[in-house]
Order: sequence, then C-alpha cells, then structure tokens
Amino acid sequence: MSELRAKIRVDSGLVSCAVDRRLFGSFVEHLGRAIYGGVYQPGHSSADESGFRTDVLDLVRDLRVPIIRYPGGNYVSAYKWEDAVGPVDQRPRRMDLAWKAVEPNTIGLDEFYRWAQKAGSDVMMALNLGTRGIEDARNFVEYCNHAGGLYWSDLRRSHGREEPYGFRVWCLGNEMDGPWQIGCKTAEEYGKLAGEVAKALKLFDPSLELVVCGSSGPGMPTFPQWEATVLEYCYDHVDYISLHTYARKEGDDLRSFLAESVRFENFIKAVEGTIQFVKAKKRSKKDVKISVDEWNVWYHSIGKESDDDLWQVGRRLLEDVYTLEDALVVGCFLIVLLRHADSVRMACLAQLVNTIAPIMADPEGAAWRQTIYYPFLHCSLFARGEVLETRVDSPHYESAAYGSIPFVDCVGILRAEKREIAFFCVNRHETDDAQALVKLAGFSGASVIEHIVLSAPDPLATNSREAPDRVRPRTVSAATIDGDSLTACLAPLSWNVIRVAYKGREE
Repeated sequence: MSELRAKIRVDSGLVSCAVDRRLFGSFVEHLGRAIYGGVYQPGHSSADESGFRTDVLDLVRDLRVPIIRYPGGNYVSAYKWEDAVGPVDQRPRRMDLAWKAVEPNTIGLDEFYRWAQKAGSDVMMALNLGTRGIEDARNFVEYCNHAGGLYWSDLRRSHGREEPYGFRVWCLGNEMDGPWQIGCKTAEEYGKLAGEVAKALKLFDPSLELVVCGSSGPGMPTFPQWEATVLEYCYDHVDYISLHTYARKEGDDLRSFLAESVRFENFIKAVEGTIQFVKAKKRSKKDVKISVDEWNVWYHSIGKESDDDLWQVGRRLLEDVYTLEDALVVGCFLIVLLRHADSVRMACLAQLVNTIAPIMADPEGAAWRQTIYYPFLHCSLFARGEVLETRVDSPHYESAAYGSIPFVDCVGILRAEKREIAFFCVNRHETDDAQALVKLAGFSGASVIEHIVLSAPDPLATNSREAPDRVRPRTVSAATIDGDSLTACLAPLSWNVIRVAYKGREE
C-alpha cells in the first residue's frame, strides 16, 4: 500500500444544503463554431429538419443540462434582439465586434429556444446593458414573456409564437467591469443602470430571477469593491450576483494548475463575504445568491487566433483540445461548486459545443466527448441530492502559485431517496496511489455500487476525431467496505466517483 493516505469522514446527520439542479448548467454564445457548425449545421449528415445536429443534441441530452445561458457573453454587449426575431429571410446580417465575425441571425431567439427544448434545457437569457438600457430590456422581456394584447407581445404572436417563452432567469449584462467589453462601465454607472433595469423587470413580474454582473475575475483591480458598490444599488431587486473564472496553466507548472480550484474557492468565499457585508449594511432580511455563469479551463487557444477568417460566419475560435489534466481541474472545480452549493445556486460550464467546450463537432464528421465532459457528466448524474459535510485530512504538497495544497479533495452527496451516497474525489499526486479511508458515521448496511475512475497513462492525453475514446472513464474494483468504513484506492492523477448504497441512516 502507498504511504499516501487520506482520511475522510461524513456523518449521516450533518447535511449542509440541497444541490440546486441548475448547478450543472452550461453556456452557448454566438462565438466561433458554437452556433454555426456546432448547434446548427444544415446539410450535415446528422442534421434534422431544422438544421440542428442530432449527434450534438444526443451528447447534450446525456449531460442533462438544466439551463443554458444565451446569447452571450461578450457578444451580448452589442446585441440587438430585434435582429434575432421575425422571418429569418428578413433579418439583417450584422458585424459582431466582440469576436470580429459576421452574425447572419439565422439562429435567433425562437430557433435557439426550440433547440434548447430538444436538448431538455431551460434558457437563461442575457440582456444587453453595454449599448442599450431600460427601455430595450423591458421591451425584450415583454416580447418573450407576456401573453398578448400589448405591442411587443403581439409582435411575437405575429411572428408565429402564440405562447410566451416564459424565460425565468435573466442576466443583466455581461462582464461590465471589463475594458474589453463594449459599453463597459464603472461600478457606480453599472450599478445604477442594473438597479433600475432590475426594478423595471420586477414591476413586470416579481417572480423573475435576475443576475447582476459581479467581477469578471478575482484578478480585476476593482474586485471586490465592484461587488460591494453594485450590490449597494441592486440588492433589493436582484437575486444573484455573477462570478466568472477560468483555470489556466502556466508553462509546465502542473502542481499549481491542479490547485487552481483553491483560487476559485477563495474567490467564492470573498463574494460570499461581500454579499453578507452589504446585507448587514442594508439591514436586509433577503439573501442574494451566486451564479457562476462562466467557468472552465481555458488557456490552450489563447493568443493563437488567426486573422485569416475575420468577418466570417462561424470562424474558428477558442477550440481548446482538453487533456486529462484539464479534466482533473474541472473535477476539482465541481467539488468546490458542490461544497458551496448553499450560496452558489447556478453555474454554467462555458461553453457547450466547439468553443472551450466538452463537446467537439467535426464539420464533415461526428461529434465526440472531450476529456472534461466526463466529470461534468458524473456530477450531473450523481450529485443531485444534498451535500454532506465532508471532512478531508490529506497529505499536502507545495505549489508555486498557491502554497500548501492537499493531494486529495473530496465531497460526498447524499441521495436519500435512493439510499445512496456519491463521493467525488480527485488524487492530485502525479505518481502515487492515494488510499482514501472514509468513515461513514451513522450509515448502516453500506455496500459499494460502483467505483468509476478517469485516468490515463499520459496526463496530456486527449480525445480527437480519430481517437474519440482515448480518455474515458472505466469501472474498477478498488473500493471495499467493512462495517462503516470505506477504503478506496485512488489512482495517480485521477478523477473518481464512488457510489455507496446504505440500508439505514441515523438522522
């Protein structure tokens, strides 16, 4: 047995919170080949009568994505929603300055809604608060959500959509603190505008869930004062504040890369604290939650964009090819999201198809799963329950960027209706197995259902059109239970899902 041992404990009576199913959301932006060549490709061998690729749809359905953020992203800050409705042959072609591409508006509001329905997902709509404001926002919401009898709702009906779309979640702009953003603003400018937009939308429908923009990342010079200022203006009218973050690897520093989730967790904690500060300052009884509506690993494609296809429809952008290492970091981020599920109620893996995505689609061939697809799939399938307070005592290593980091991280999810616990564990050690010794306090009659592991001999291994299954999960016999003690061997550099059935539970 390896010397690397991690002690983990869960207690049947210590449940922190329920997991909101929308924690496993995703994001589709009019960016690169996400829409044109990903979601939509008429003429492809798998395309349905609407031009939607059914091979992509099948892979999305398997992920059981409950909500998808749309249409951006940076794209939304100059988005004119009126261009994306009505007869397709009458829609204008526009210049997309965010991504230096042409937007034909072939896929607009109604088309994407119908695609999301086929995928089994709700839509999180984003509003343009870069170049537009209150009037456009309220008109758009009326078009989408009012039954009829008013100008904009009747316009929708004249376009062939009798029933409202009924979008419940609305983002109030995107990354408005970013100088790269069209129409970026100071915290005061944005806070005032977002607060008034939120007030107007709540007057229309108090049940709408509104997401105000937080910082674009923890490295922004205005973080966390941005959150405090914006919430001062918006707290009474919004339900969530957004948090965006991407993990990046610097050179060959694998140990710091695998610790990127520590930076992510500190970011969440800081936003949690800022929310509580503003709540106390306003003497409010209301809770504002967090929407991590952009997160992923993103570094492979940075600085490698080509100018050869500028001002084209569906130009290739940000097509990161993900490694096993990347999948482990995604797994670590998912563990953090679950650990903070009390405050983080929604999250969107950015993005879904082709652009920094778990799914790749070849223009002439098939679609396939990237390495990062699998941790997301496992959590979407098995982490829908309640978060168990999971205590992890693991040996540590030193990372250049983040100091002392545990080799093993883990979270347990109670699925009471199934009498099951799902453990999600990562072993960050490059060469050694980790023996996880798990105490199942208060659970009786426990037995192992399965132990799924994602690992590979080469940590830089990827999946591709030619080898779509080079990195894929497998079931192993590396976990046993004796009484209330679970022992599991976690392979080096591995993502693990251990599902445990139990017969009794002390509450």
